[in-house]
Amino acid sequence: MGAGGDLSADERARVAPYVTDPEGPVFALRGLPEAVKGALFARYSRSPNSVRRILLDEFVATESVTGTGNAGHVTGTGTVPVTGVGTADPEVGTDRAREFFQRVLADYGDDSVAQLGGAHVAMEGVSNVLTKVIEWGRLASYLEQSTRYVPYTDMVDGRWKYVRPPGISAHPELLARYEAVLDDAFATYSRLFEAVLDHLVANDASGADDAAARRALRARALDAVRGLLPAATTANLGVYASGQAWEQLIIRLRAHPLAEAREVGDQVLVALRQVIPDFLTRVDRPDRGERMGAYRRATEERAAEMWEGLAGGGQSVTGTGTVPVTGVEVAPTPVTVTVPVTVTLVQYDPDGERRVLAHALWPESGCTLDEVRARVDALDDSAVRAALGDWAAGRADRRERPGRALEATSYLFEVTCDYGAYRDLQRHRILTLEAQPLGADLGWEPSPDVQAAGLADEFARVNEASAALWREVREVVPEEAPYAVTMAHRIRFAMRMNAREAMHLIELRSQPQGHAAYRRVAQDMLVAIRDHAGQPGIAGLMEFTDMSGEGGRLAQERRTEAKRAADTVDS
Repeated sequence: MGAGGDLSADERARVAPYVTDPEGPVFALRGLPEAVKGALFARYSRSPNSVRRILLDEFVATESVTGTGNAGHVTGTGTVPVTGVGTADPEVGTDRAREFFQRVLADYGDDSVAQLGGAHVAMEGVSNVLTKVIEWGRLASYLEQSTRYVPYTDMVDGRWKYVRPPGISAHPELLARYEAVLDDAFATYSRLFEAVLDHLVANDASGADDAAARRALRARALDAVRGLLPAATTANLGVYASGQAWEQLIIRLRAHPLAEAREVGDQVLVALRQVIPDFLTRVDRPDRGERMGAYRRATEERAAEMWEGLAGGGQSVTGTGTVPVTGVEVAPTPVTVTVPVTVTLVQYDPDGERRVLAHALWPESGCTLDEVRARVDALDDSAVRAALGDWAAGRADRRERPGRALEATSYLFEVTCDYGAYRDLQRHRILTLEAQPLGADLGWEPSPDVQAAGLADEFARVNEASAALWREVREVVPEEAPYAVTMAHRIRFAMRMNAREAMHLIELRSQPQGHAAYRRVAQDMLVAIRDHAGQPGIAGLMEFTDMSGEGGRLAQERRTEAKRAADTVDS
């Protein structure tokens, strides 16, 4: 029975502290440990009873009422006595849940039950190298401190906010050069931020001087100089994930070549064992988590060895050789950049538009997919595109997207852009993303606003010092070399996505308030779908893509200011 009709009035009163509605068919659990909530839902697959009945019968102890009315002995195995009607016991059912998870998760390996509980974890002061490692997992929620809105102009205890990794720290001379280059990068960032902001204010053609305009110009100035920040820059990161996602993340971190990743992986495990211990019983078992991590690391190492052999005798394919660091006084002339910012559509389905239309028509057709495809294939291209337009018509904004039929075709893009833009594009969860290691061999991206302010030489000096430091660290501690690289340096990565995710990414990342670097990537992706793949019908569905060259946050700030004013009036 779905509603609370299978419970007596007394039972409904006893279950009330743990559910939002003791009677109706839809309710949320509350006041229960994560393990108990997960175990309750896991029991759905093995029991005909409602969750409230399972909670009462298996997890909440019945009271043995004595003459004084006090709670008596516990009658349910592994349960905790009720503390009173209307009061939730914070430890209710934990022993029963622990036994359940040991049997189902650890012994039987039923991973699905580990998706039924979760936890929030804060990771503070981690590098921007590590945040990308952490955010690799798809099945979690991440919120990261933004370099687009948070300035890095303040020191903490006399030190700039960047990580000094242990491998570099173990070599005093290398550490001294590392700190000299990064200290100069931060000092230059702080100085250029103020100078670029002053330049933008002085040359703002709008003439606006309200709070929204000031915030928009400030954000633009931060965008302009963030390329000076090294990947070692610290950030605060909040993560919410299920027990299963946490398990996979911890295993991956503890097997990672970066010492910072391994250290944080251990710290996350310690923290989570205080809140969801029953979901993490396998992480550090030699026959489970340890073995899985070792295997994953071994496959990466084998791939590297195989490429060295394929490339010809193990010779490096990554640049022009080592340039010694002699301090921060590096010549301002940029190195020759041979790899421009590019978006290349590597793979696509030539019949992608027909695939999408067939899948849009099939659910209501009553026919087999082959029969629908045959009808669609008989149409000419213009008819297919017109039908796609009719199917997706009526979108009011970019958040209204057509259904899953768009997932019937996919694209593989290879992108080269600056690391700052990569950090934003990498956050998309539905696509498959693979990246090459961050380095300095692809050159770096200049900042138009910094150039307009007459500060291009300083921007170049910092980036060239960063590149030289990267080359030296690579010779000594190769796995820690990315810490030295600024966010202006380019990285090459590949993204495979279906058309529905492409619509989401392209429309979102092309908006005028976005950073110019990833706006260009999104716009080039649309052009590639339209022209290179020859799919103007699908490209035309992405009608909220902003293809204008002008960007800026002023319009967004105006909307925010208007909303604040309206909220103030309403209150």
